[in-house]
Amino acid sequence: MTRIADLLAAGPTYSFEFFPPKTDVEQATLVRTLRELEPLGPSFVSVTYRGGAESRARTFDLVTGMLKTTTLTPMAHLICAAHTRLELADILVDYRKAGVENLMALGGDPPADAADASDTRGELRHAVELVALARAIGGFSIGVAAQPLGHPLSTDLAADRDHLAEKLDQADFAATQFFFEVGDYVGLVEDLAARGVRKPVLPGIMPITTLRSIPAMAAMGAAVPAWMVARLHRAGDAGGPDAVRREGVAMATELCSQLLDVGVPGLHFYTLNRSSATKEIYQALGLGAGLAGAAERPGLRGPTR
Repeated sequence: MTRIADLLAAGPTYSFEFFPPKTDVEQATLVRTLRELEPLGPSFVSVTYRGGAESRARTFDLVTGMLKTTTLTPMAHLICAAHTRLELADILVDYRKAGVENLMALGGDPPADAADASDTRGELRHAVELVALARAIGGFSIGVAAQPLGHPLSTDLAADRDHLAEKLDQADFAATQFFFEVGDYVGLVEDLAARGVRKPVLPGIMPITTLRSIPAMAAMGAAVPAWMVARLHRAGDAGGPDAVRREGVAMATELCSQLLDVGVPGLHFYTLNRSSATKEIYQALGLGAGLAGAAERPGLRGPTR
């Protein structure tokens, strides 16, 4: 097993994010995706956590299964919502017993399967408390979430940055929500640096591959810029859904290239459990198995170190 903090200290990382399948069909899709992406040699992969006992088991099984059956280095997501402190401690201990060393600590949304409203309130209210608990148990390399445009529930960007700085004071690194303009990332890093925080912040990448996904992006706190919407619609008018997908992948590739040029500590791809877009971006950037070519790329200065 490899700690993500050590990987980041050694150089830029390239990572993929998956969600645990709910059905046999989703399971088959994910297995196929893992087989297709594993040869690319990602530094690590992360597995999300939807909350609730069923999702908890799926995340645990997927992460520990990767340790046993693949060459991938997994990171487990864990949320505070709907858990007591003791439940969270038990989950963390189980992960350590299974050999899992990497954790993404999140506040999280209340699970859909909570029995009543009272079940949605976790004993720990904020991710920073979960980071502290994981530190107390020991043995984890810990990541936290960052929002380049601020958390959707936050009304004050400065306060949101203060909370992130507090989390990163205890955690090893952050990974951002997806965003679409390099300036959003640079602004986040500069705000953290002004607060004395220089730990690695991995930019989250999600290509837009359909027009219908545009409103969903805004609902998740990352509105698609008007110039991107216009490019996607022009592509769709000229060539239909396939052209929209190609344009979305091209724009994500452009963003990745710009981010690498400003010296990001890595790239974190939201795959939606599919492989094709990520593989295309990798090929366009000259990445691949063993991350060939990444070390030779100029500009990897790591301003977030």
